Amino acid sequence: MITKKYKIADRVFEVTSLYEKVHTYCKDYLTDEPADFSLTTAQADIDFEYQRELKCAARENRPPHDATDDYREELAVYRKIAEKMPDYDTVLFHGSVIAVDGQGYLFTAKSGTGKSTHTRLWRKLLGDRAVMVNDDKPMIRVTDSGVTVYGTPYNGKHRLGTNTAVPLRAICILTRAAENSIGRITKKQAYTILLQQVYRPQNPLQMAKTLKLIDQIAEKTALYQLGCNMDISAAETAYQTMKG
Repeated sequence: MITKKYKIADRVFEVTSLYEKVHTYCKDYLTDEPADFSLTTAQADIDFEYQRELKCAARENRPPHDATDDYREELAVYRKIAEKMPDYDTVLFHGSVIAVDGQGYLFTAKSGTGKSTHTRLWRKLLGDRAVMVNDDKPMIRVTDSGVTVYGTPYNGKHRLGTNTAVPLRAICILTRAAENSIGRITKKQAYTILLQQVYRPQNPLQMAKTLKLIDQIAEKTALYQLGCNMDISAAETAYQTMKG
C-alpha cells in the first residue's frame, strides 16, 4: 500500500492506494499539510469501476475500454474525492476552464461539442493573458464571498491545467452554430445542463448537498449560452461579452 497527501480545492486528503500510478497522476498536488480526510482503495473499488465500464459500454453499444487495474484505481480515487467534496461546499464539474487576467470562465456542453477547442481559441486570441485552469474536471467551491474554480489532476487527455484557483466570473453553455452569438440566460434555462455536467454523488445526502450547491453557483455566477462556429471570431465574441 502507498500513502501520500494532496491538496485540491483548499482541502487536504490522504490517499492510500494499491498502485503507484494514482500518485504519479496527482503529483502536482502533493502536500505535507494535515489531512482533512483520508481515503483508501481496495480491489473491490477497482472491480466496481470495471463493472461500471461494462454497463456503460453495453448502454452505448460499444466495446468496453481496454484499461488496466492501476488506471481503474485512478477512477476509484477520483470518485471517492468527488463523493466527499460536497461536505466542503465543493463540487466536481465537467467543463473546460480558462482564466484571463485572474478571472475564470467555464465552458460546458455535451461531450464532443467543442469545449476544449473553444478554450484553445481563447489562448490563441489572448496569448499569455489566458491560462488553462482545467480542461476536463475542475472543482467549484461556493462561499459567502462568491464562487471559486480550482484546477485538479483530472484535466483531460491532453493534461491541460494548472494547480491554481480563480474567481469564477461566468459559466457558458456551448452549442454549435453557423454564426456566432451569445446572450445571458437564466438559472432555469441553464439548470438542466448544469445538473448533467456536475458529478452526482451516489449517497442521497451528498446528492442533496450537490443540488443546493448547483443552485448557489447559478445564483452567484453569470450564465451565458454561446452559439459558435469554432473560428477564432467565436472566442472574440465570447470574451468581449463575458468580460463585462
